[in-house]
Amino acid sequence: MANPFLEPENLVHPMTRFHDAKTQSPRHHVSWDANDVPRSSVFDDTFYTRSDGQAETAYVFIDGNGLPARWTGAAHFSIAELGFGTGLNFLETWRNWIAVRSPSQRLVFTSFEAYPISADDMARALKPWTNLEPLGEVLMSHWHEPPGQPVSWQMDEQTELHIITGKAENSVTGWDGLADAWYLDGFSPARNPDMWSPDLMQQVHDHTCTGGSFATYTAAGQVRRNLEAAGFTVTRRKGFAGKREMLLGRK
Repeated sequence: MANPFLEPENLVHPMTRFHDAKTQSPRHHVSWDANDVPRSSVFDDTFYTRSDGQAETAYVFIDGNGLPARWTGAAHFSIAELGFGTGLNFLETWRNWIAVRSPSQRLVFTSFEAYPISADDMARALKPWTNLEPLGEVLMSHWHEPPGQPVSWQMDEQTELHIITGKAENSVTGWDGLADAWYLDGFSPARNPDMWSPDLMQQVHDHTCTGGSFATYTAAGQVRRNLEAAGFTVTRRKGFAGKREMLLGRK
């Protein structure tokens, strides 16, 4: 589906097709547990599962959205994400995209992040996954400092990354785009309720293409009800690494 927000002439630094100028974001301080898993100082929650963050991304967000199968034959595909975090979801998606794409295809990945982490913390968080190292080096070449305003980066000839800073409840509303797939990856609903609010879930729905999808690790009842009220058809499936359930759905 054509989307003027994603046309090459609109890829400027910073983004000009985002409508909220109040997007300056504070740095996100990170602590580390005994297994060197990063933990948010803001929300007192880990950025990814202690068992295997890369495998969690593959199961919950990539497979949960029917990828990479849905990339077949798609000239353009747009993924949007609530919470860029360590960049792990983007890098694992990019790795899978490179493996299956054809030369004419194009992927745009847009992430909404209120508290960007430092470059040092990002590098440390990504260190366990050596198969992501080459792509991580490209990401780190852009991420010298946490972005304080929306930025757009051409990661390779067929892949664009947009980081939109600021509170998601404001920044999604100001976004011109439509997503074919959403990664709903905010911190735990109990610790970060604003990221799962009825208003934000409605904005996610309104910024989804007809037939588009979402996936999330959480199966919290209030989140499910908010997504259903927004207009999604919501289903449950077995969660990752012993987690009983997760949610996925379609518009």
